[in-house]
Amino acid sequence: MIGRKKEQNELRELYESKKAELVAVYGRRRVGKTYLINELFGEEFAFKHTGLSPTEIKGKRFLKAQLDQFYISLRDYGLTDSSKPENWQEAFYLLRKLLERKSCGDRQVVFIDELPWLDTPRSGFITGFESFWNGWASAQHDSMVIVCGSATSWMKNKLISNYGGLYGRVTYELYIAPFTLRETEQFFEEKGIGFSRYDIAESYMIVGGIPYYLGYFKRHLSLAQNVDELFFKPYAKLKDEFDRLFASVFINPDRIRNIVELLGTKRLGYRRGEISEKLHLPNNGKLSEDLDALISNGFIVSYVPFGYSGKEIHYKLVDPFCLFYIHFIKKGVKRSQNYWLDNMSSQSVVVWKGLSFENLCFNHIGQIKSSLRIAGTDSTESAWSPKASAGSDGTQIDMIIDRADNVVNLCEIKFYSIEMTVDKDLYLAMQERKDLLGSMVPRKKAVRNVLITTFGVKKSEYCNVFANVITLDDLFREE
Repeated sequence: MIGRKKEQNELRELYESKKAELVAVYGRRRVGKTYLINELFGEEFAFKHTGLSPTEIKGKRFLKAQLDQFYISLRDYGLTDSSKPENWQEAFYLLRKLLERKSCGDRQVVFIDELPWLDTPRSGFITGFESFWNGWASAQHDSMVIVCGSATSWMKNKLISNYGGLYGRVTYELYIAPFTLRETEQFFEEKGIGFSRYDIAESYMIVGGIPYYLGYFKRHLSLAQNVDELFFKPYAKLKDEFDRLFASVFINPDRIRNIVELLGTKRLGYRRGEISEKLHLPNNGKLSEDLDALISNGFIVSYVPFGYSGKEIHYKLVDPFCLFYIHFIKKGVKRSQNYWLDNMSSQSVVVWKGLSFENLCFNHIGQIKSSLRIAGTDSTESAWSPKASAGSDGTQIDMIIDRADNVVNLCEIKFYSIEMTVDKDLYLAMQERKDLLGSMVPRKKAVRNVLITTFGVKKSEYCNVFANVITLDDLFREE
């Protein structure tokens, strides 16, 4: 298995514990949650079930279809002499009977995948599951119940932070993050795909560290050919993935998709009032729920840009796949089937690469901090776009790392295909930005310029304007 070392160790420790465990596993759709659990415990399952997708069955038949499928899983794992359950209380009672018959003192692993899909309106699912865990499974020292879901907000609100009968009942929660650059490299190596680190970085800027998407890359094709196969050719594998992504996770996919598409249009993101105004949505609790759901699923982040008051929270799209789709694939935009191969050096693609590399860097803050030897130091990170004033021109600072050790790193981020040359213009610009930032931070803090680029810099009379240079190899560090 590629990566996931920490997660594997944690799950194995839970398996070896001598008490009942209720483990909640969550993370973005397609990130590899099910694969991880199947690989670790596939031969140990006393029972496994996967909920039916709400996009497949609509209306009143949905509850019956879920119960029927649950009954099929029970029979697959050995249940006999029982009729179909009429509700979730009966369904979980049958699961209890099955496990009691199988019990021999060894660990019994129960895996229920896509748990949120089972919780249909007025189905009584939570009550049934609560009765199963509180009333029986939690008292069985051999039971390990693993529940998994891509609807991360549901997992957090209905299960992990439940204030009813399941309050405090989850014994362990495990978030599955996308692959890092290094894990992506290992994944490609395992598949025999010989991409350079430059191409791996670009692939990450397109699909992120999502194993499901990375699995479509073919070793006999170049990166550009792979991108055309996945997005621009007739019947491209990922051409419709954007819509499927939201339909399978969110109750109101159209509304969520509109928020994501809006956030994909602005580098710093938008305040919630701006989102409400631009999309004509009430600025109420429902909007808060939508934004929290997108944050929980890892599509967006909330943050306060440097220099803003603590109340001016911005919401920013950070999911690479969504950013790429919005920029190049969204409805109404026609592209040739060899678009990426034909436009690798076009101005629009070059500009996109620069912005996407910035996003990649924000997704690898841990590696950047390790390179600066401040891995254990508290910090906040954001971009900054100070407005022009009478005394200065407007400027753009790609990343600011405001550290607890009285240093502020002013980071310039450049995606180049060769070593970068620091010329006089950049030297003067960095000095001006450093002075501007220095005038805004407490006097006890020092400002240091940092360059984050692909292949480093050529020696020149101006290169010493940067106290640190972080390269692509540094971003491939293992944390």
